[in-house]
Amino acid sequence: MSSRLARADRRLFQLVAAHHFPGGDRVLPRLSRSANHGLLWFGAAAAMAASGLGGRRTARRAALRGTASLAVASATVNVLAKRAVRRRRPVLTDVPVIRQLNRAPFTTSFPSGHAASAAAFTTGVALVSPKWGAALAPVAASVAFSRVYTGVHYPGDVVAGAAIGVGAAFLVRRLLPRDHLEPPAVRTAVKAPELPEGKGLVVVANAGSGSSGLPPERVIGEVLPRAEVVLCGGEGGVDVTTALRQAAERATELGGALGVSGGDGTVSAAARCAMEHNLPLAVLPGGTLNHFAHDLGIETTEDTRRALADGEAVEVDLARFTNEDFAPTPDDPSIPAAGGTFVNTFSLGVYPEMVRVRERWSPRVGSWPAGVIAAWHVLRAFDPVELEINGERHRVWLLFAGNCRYEGLGLAPQRRSHLADGLLDVRVAYADRWARTRLLAGALSGRLSSSPVHGAALLRRMRIDWIAPGTRLAYDGEIGDAPGRLLLSKERSALTVYCPQATQRLTPLTTTV
Repeated sequence: MSSRLARADRRLFQLVAAHHFPGGDRVLPRLSRSANHGLLWFGAAAAMAASGLGGRRTARRAALRGTASLAVASATVNVLAKRAVRRRRPVLTDVPVIRQLNRAPFTTSFPSGHAASAAAFTTGVALVSPKWGAALAPVAASVAFSRVYTGVHYPGDVVAGAAIGVGAAFLVRRLLPRDHLEPPAVRTAVKAPELPEGKGLVVVANAGSGSSGLPPERVIGEVLPRAEVVLCGGEGGVDVTTALRQAAERATELGGALGVSGGDGTVSAAARCAMEHNLPLAVLPGGTLNHFAHDLGIETTEDTRRALADGEAVEVDLARFTNEDFAPTPDDPSIPAAGGTFVNTFSLGVYPEMVRVRERWSPRVGSWPAGVIAAWHVLRAFDPVELEINGERHRVWLLFAGNCRYEGLGLAPQRRSHLADGLLDVRVAYADRWARTRLLAGALSGRLSSSPVHGAALLRRMRIDWIAPGTRLAYDGEIGDAPGRLLLSKERSALTVYCPQATQRLTPLTTTV
C-alpha cells in the first residue's frame, strides 16, 4: 500500500510539472517565497487587526487565533513530523526552470510546512470569522499548490501538511476560551439608581490600562457625557487608592455610583472601595482582558451605559484572603498586610511567576507574545512550592481559587456563569512524578479532571496552614509575597454591580459542596 501510494504521488507530481497554468510561472513562485517563515500570514494578521473589517474586536481575535494556530502547526511539522519521516525532495528534472525557486529548501520533504501554516492560519481565522476565512482560503490554497508547482513538494506532502494545519487550529480552539460572549445566567436583578448618560456616576479611569490608544476620558465621554472622570496611573497621575477614595466620596455626595475603567487589578480595588462606601459599582471594559466585565456580559462601554440608564444590577460575591499570622499594632498602618479581596482569581505557584515575567516583557513585545515567553520560562525554570492543606504537606505547581464556580476544565479556566453562589472554585496541580507530562496529556485529551496530579473542589472557605517562605501569590493580576498561613473565604452578595443581562434567570446549582 505504501509503495502504491508513493508511485501515485510521484505520477501526480509529474502531471503537475508537465501542465502549464497561465500566469502561474510568474505568480506562484513569488507567492511561495512570500510565505517563507510565515511572513505572508503575519502580514495578513496585522492587516486584519488594523482594518477592523467585520468588527474590530472580531478581526483582532481572528488574527490572534490564526497566528496561534500557525505557531502550533509549525512546531508540530518542524520539531516532530519532519524528523520522523525523512522523505527526500522531488527531483526537479521535469520542472521547468522558470518555476523553480531561487533557493531550494534544505529540509526534508514530508510534510509541507508551508501548507501546514497556510491551512492552520486560515482555519484558525475561519473558526472566529467565516468571512475573513473565506477571503483567505483562495490564498492559502494557492500557497499550498505552489509548493507542488515549483517542485519542492509532492502532492502527498501538501495534503499531510494541510491536515496537520487544520488539526492545529481545532486544537487551539479547544485550548483557548470561547470567542463569543454568552449572556450569563446571573442572579435575578436588584434595583440600583438610574443614571442616564452617566449622571451621578464618578469613574476612576486607569490611564495605563487597555490597548485602544485613546485617552480613557475621551472614550468614556463619548458614551457617558454626564459622568465625572478621575484619572489615575500614567505619568503624573494620582495613585489608584487616592483616586478611588476621592471618587467614592464624590459619588456619595451625588447619590450615584462608583465607576471603574481599567485592568482587573483596578477593578478589584474599586470593588473593595464600593463595598466599603456602600455604593453600586459600574464596570467599563477598559483593561486588556476584562475578565470580570465579560462575566457580567459587558463587552463594550455601551453595555454599561444601557445598564446604568435602566438601573439594572446584580449582587456579586467578593472573595477574601486573610493573613492568619498578621498581628496589627497601633503603630502599624499597613492594612494590606492583613490580606486582601479579589473579584476574579487568587493563586499560589506558577501563575504569579507567569504574571511577573509577562509584565516584564509586555511593554516590549505585546501582551500575547509576552504570555508565550512567560509560559516557556515557567515550564523550563519554575520550581514547585510547598503548602500544607488540611493538615497534609504537598508540593504543587499551582493552587488556583476562583471567586464563584468557573466553567470547563483546566487549572485556570476563563468563564463564570454565576457571580453570587457563595463558593470558591479551587484547583490544584500537584508536583508528583511526571506531573508536567500528565497535566499536558490530561489537558489535550479532555480528561484533566481524572488526572492523578489534578485536584478540584467547591468550597466555602479554605485554610492553608503552612506556605514555604519566598512563595509568591497573585490576585486579580496583582502579585506579592505570600504569608506563612492563609484563610480563603467568601462575602456572599457583598457588592451591587450594574449588569445589562441582570433580568435573566439563574439555572439552579446542583453541585454538592
